[in-house]
Amino acid sequence: MSFAARLKELIGEESISGFARRVDLSEALIRKYLKGSEPSLAKANQIALRANCSLEWLATGCGYLYRRAEVVDMDAYKAAFRFVTQQELEDEEQHRLIVSGYQYLRAHKKADGYLDEAAMAAFLNRHPREVQQ
Repeated sequence: MSFAARLKELIGEESISGFARRVDLSEALIRKYLKGSEPSLAKANQIALRANCSLEWLATGCGYLYRRAEVVDMDAYKAAFRFVTQQELEDEEQHRLIVSGYQYLRAHKKADGYLDEAAMAAFLNRHPREVQQ
């Protein structure tokens, strides 16, 4: 299947002009791609991001049409949740800290799977206002 055919499938029943507006490209450019012209990587990525499409599928036809959500690392989530819910905080603040703690743990997870909960706690306690914004 060609890029043009995949783009046509992605557009589906939506009008070409509506799709062009959604992906922030000119209608003329979208029509050019539908006639067989190949986009640059930057333009293909722009289409994929704004149409919630997998760049791999759009460019090659392999993989999934729509981007899949990231799989949640439940161990990291549970660790962040345990730490944050031990504190008496308002709901909004609690949610923000859980997300920040989770992101910290995911970013610092060791190759062997070790999650440094003490470092996460220190990070959250050291930067509570910065993390929340």
